[in-house]
Amino acid sequence: MSNGELFEAAGEVLGLCGRHRFKLVTAESCTGGMIAAAITATSGSSAVFDRGYVTYSNRAKIDDIGVPAELIEKHGAVSEEVARAMAAGAIKTAEVDIGLAVTGIAGPAGGTPQKPVGLVHIAVAHRGGKCLHRECRYGPIGRGEIRHLSSLATLALAKELLLQF
Repeated sequence: MSNGELFEAAGEVLGLCGRHRFKLVTAESCTGGMIAAAITATSGSSAVFDRGYVTYSNRAKIDDIGVPAELIEKHGAVSEEVARAMAAGAIKTAEVDIGLAVTGIAGPAGGTPQKPVGLVHIAVAHRGGKCLHRECRYGPIGRGEIRHLSSLATLALAKELLLQF
């Protein structure tokens, strides 16, 4: 696990956002602010990064970024639908251009046969409606490794979206 690669990925996302004059927000559950920390570790991040939400609980997802409770009840907090709603809700709440969202089960407890430890859903959205989603299944490789890989995957998906502009 290397923070260097995380900081490098964050720097690439910041550079792409800066090029397009996009402001950025994060909505993190299982990563607990790791993505926001990587972004703000980069000099000049204040020109792009607006804020980060750590919406660890379902209540926080609902109250802080407007994820509909019905969506969580129907699909569960760890789902594509909720990840997409987190990204869109963070954009709307912060009034920015790009939203990065991640929700998952880092373990070692909390998994079920349907949603095992290591299942992570990532969504990256643009205020214009474009949204990319990725499901990751890391398996029970350890809480720290799942959080780290999820943060890297979220930044990679953000870069993929930003390269479309």
